[in-house]
This record gives sequence, structure tokens and C-alpha cells, in this order.
Amino acid sequence: MKRATAILISGRGSNMQSLVRACQDPDFPARIELVASNKADAPGLDWARDQGLPTLALTRSPGEGRADFDTRLDRALTDRGIDLVCLAGYMRLLTAGFTERWQGRLLNIHPSLLPSFPGLDAQAQAHRARVRVTGCTVHFVDSGLDSGPIIDQRALHLEPRESLESLSSRLLALEHALYPECLKQVAAQQVQLIDGRAIWR
Repeated sequence: MKRATAILISGRGSNMQSLVRACQDPDFPARIELVASNKADAPGLDWARDQGLPTLALTRSPGEGRADFDTRLDRALTDRGIDLVCLAGYMRLLTAGFTERWQGRLLNIHPSLLPSFPGLDAQAQAHRARVRVTGCTVHFVDSGLDSGPIIDQRALHLEPRESLESLSSRLLALEHALYPECLKQVAAQQVQLIDGRAIWR
């Protein structure tokens, strides 16, 4: 049985596109039931509509606190029968209450080998640090900043004198391969969150 999945975006959603394409495989254990954004003008919403996917622009009301916004988001997901949530360039910090409600069913991808270089501009952080190896990470989301239990990672070596643009492009290709594979394993319950760790079966 395919597990109903939502993707949360804030921009163009290139990782969203890789997830949607993976879910078009009849044997893939998840189906995309919603693409939602906290920005009404996110280009990724237009792309999702063109694919015939249900979309939702859920913007913050004036004076609305983070907890109230996340309560509305939670209700929107629950009302649509969503089981799994994938963050794909979703540029809002989620509250602890939200992450706790979705514990073990909320995934994120980050363009570094966590725990190295959490937060914004991870590619630039790695490039400035002149590391020889970096990569990307898919993890379960908790209340910390890119601190949730790691599901899987992919690494690449930086080329001598590699530009930030080249590095970012190569990392994005890695992300597009890794994220669908991790969603597949979680949807098939081959990976589960147990005692605070991502356990492969």
C-alpha cells in the first residue's frame, strides 16, 4: 500500500521534482498527495500544478506566531490523510510541537555530511573550509537545526580549485538520487526511527 506523502517547499523545489518523478513508478511505495508552500509565489507550486498534483499555499497571517502557523499546517496535512512529509527547500524552522507530532515521518535533505555544516549555505560553508570531502544527508527531522537522526548520506570529493557553482551543481545531482531512495526505504518501512536512531531493517 502506497503511503500518502506531502512535500513542503519554499522555492523552485528541484528536490520535490526528483521525489515526484520517483513516485510515478507504479512500484514505488509512496504517492504524492500534496505539495505545499509557505510562499504563494513559489515556482515549485506552478510545476506541481502542471503535473496535476494537489497544491496548497499556506502563508503566515499578520501577527501569527510560529506555533499557530504550524498548527494550521498540521491540520492541513492531517485533513488530507498525509502519512509522510518531505521537506524540500522549506525555509521555515518548525516548532518542537510540530516535529514531535510527526516524529519518524518527517524527512529533510541537507547539502552537507551532517553533523558538519548545518544551517544555511552549507555548500558555501564547506567550500570556504576547503574540505576535501563533502556530500548530502537525508535525516529524520527533530526540534534541532539539522540535528535529527541520519537516514543515509552520499559523499563526493572536491576537485582542486573547484568553484562554488560547480560544487553546488554536483551536490544537487547527489541529492536528487539520494532523497527518493531514502523516501522509498522509509515508506516501505525498511528504515524506522527507533529509540532516537534511524534503524535499517
